[in-house]
Amino acid sequence: MDVTASIRNLRIAPKKVRLIADLVRGRKASVAVTELRFRAKRAAQPMRKLIESAVANAEHNFKLKGDDLVITRVIVDEAVKMKRFFPRAFGRATPIRKRGSNVTLTVSDSVKAAPVVAKKPHVASK
Repeated sequence: MDVTASIRNLRIAPKKVRLIADLVRGRKASVAVTELRFRAKRAAQPMRKLIESAVANAEHNFKLKGDDLVITRVIVDEAVKMKRFFPRAFGRATPIRKRGSNVTLTVSDSVKAAPVVAKKPHVASK
């Protein structure tokens, strides 16, 4: 059984959230929550709350045990950008894009449901 939870318009850049998403993908939910509690990254707290929300959804809505849940999928997409302008010399202005993230997290009660993510082989440049 797959259970999802999501955050929309999280005001942290997707590149920074993906660092935390890669850390928790494929782990047990309880281990991931413990690890994120002591992580110094700003995206760790919203991600921890999202995992706790998905576990609570699984326990309340589907009567699954929270101890058995594994994080099978974490998708971090780009949200709407807030566009601002910064004044520069000679009357110019440069754009500032304040990026946001949409995060979707899926937990599952079976370990075999976890997708195998193949990493690209590292190719050294000559």
